[in-house]
Amino acid sequence: MKYVKSTIWLLVAATINLMILGVASADTIKIGEINHYKRLAAFAGPYKNGIILALEEINGAGGVLGKDLEFIFRDDQGKPGEAVKIAEELMTREGAVMLTGTILSHVGLAISSYAAEKKYVYLAAEPLADALVWAKGNDYTFRLRASTYMQAAMLAEEAAKTGAKKWATIAPNYAYGKDAVAAFKKALTAIDPGVEFVTEQWPALFKIDAGAEVQAIERAKPDAIYNVTFGGDLAKFVREGANRGLFEGRTVLGLLTGEPEYLDPLKDEAPEGWIVTGYPWYDFKSGPNKVFVDAYQARWDARPGIGSLVGYMTVQSIAALITRSGSTDTEALRAAFADLQVSTPVGAITFRSQDHQATMGAFVGRTALKNGVGIMTGWKYRNGADYLPSDKEVAEMRGGN
Repeated sequence: MKYVKSTIWLLVAATINLMILGVASADTIKIGEINHYKRLAAFAGPYKNGIILALEEINGAGGVLGKDLEFIFRDDQGKPGEAVKIAEELMTREGAVMLTGTILSHVGLAISSYAAEKKYVYLAAEPLADALVWAKGNDYTFRLRASTYMQAAMLAEEAAKTGAKKWATIAPNYAYGKDAVAAFKKALTAIDPGVEFVTEQWPALFKIDAGAEVQAIERAKPDAIYNVTFGGDLAKFVREGANRGLFEGRTVLGLLTGEPEYLDPLKDEAPEGWIVTGYPWYDFKSGPNKVFVDAYQARWDARPGIGSLVGYMTVQSIAALITRSGSTDTEALRAAFADLQVSTPVGAITFRSQDHQATMGAFVGRTALKNGVGIMTGWKYRNGADYLPSDKEVAEMRGGN
């Protein structure tokens, strides 16, 4: 009999604990975060740390609408199908009120399409493919980071100043790479109609045959090179290009090459004099950027990357969105995104109502070596609002979406 009573009390206690946990869970606003944490750990790790830092700051100050923000992190292995499956689980089983995340553009496009179908709000934090908010834009997808169009236009300005006429391009053969090359060609030819693109190289993502690519570019005898490779592909391209003298006497541009996640692994092999977009975290002397860098280093005892900044700004954007909407209802959130203004380390940004693209900009400068490590010098922050297509162009690209 004592055993029966003891068992009953254990069951009652367990039930009470579950009820308490349920109440605690209901007291948080859940956000579904999908990313490639294993496949792109060097980028996704700092990104997640940026999210956690922002959550700690916001929740420590009282949360949003009187509740803590809670991110539910899931790994999609870099596979679009897996990402969509996880998105469904997050929204229907985990109680998420919206979705965010992804780095790779083809995964982001898959979640975007799914969000439009199911009418779930999706904040694409990282994917850069232009189609995400333009050609394949929809009512439920919004993007934080400066797109390929915007960053390519920034680099095209600098490219035109060099006077180079014959250009070679190299980019990964998927949505981001295709968009990055198309945007650069459009922007540069608009500034200088006399330029010529003598070769385009399209290595498979993370499967580059760097030796063959370098030989193909050398055969074309370009004056300048526009490089869009990143991660391991970038490292192989830089090494092979340096060994074979490809970069000597040539202007080289690198989209994303100045980002610590991609520049740091190159160590003393980092190229010098490339015109790049990146993140000079080590160079901020004051202001909101410095405040963020100091807070990040104090929390994680590590340098931030551009991913850290984007993760941090993702939480800031979602907190501002929910505060503005006054609700976690999907349609209220969607409506509140229109021209939403957010205060961030890089300054105030706006999510444009006409295309759902944020006006976050990018840092543009040149690579250099300092103490055996690649850095950016002579950099300047370019406001994303200055590098966006016109309302007319947006309407044409979105096809009435």
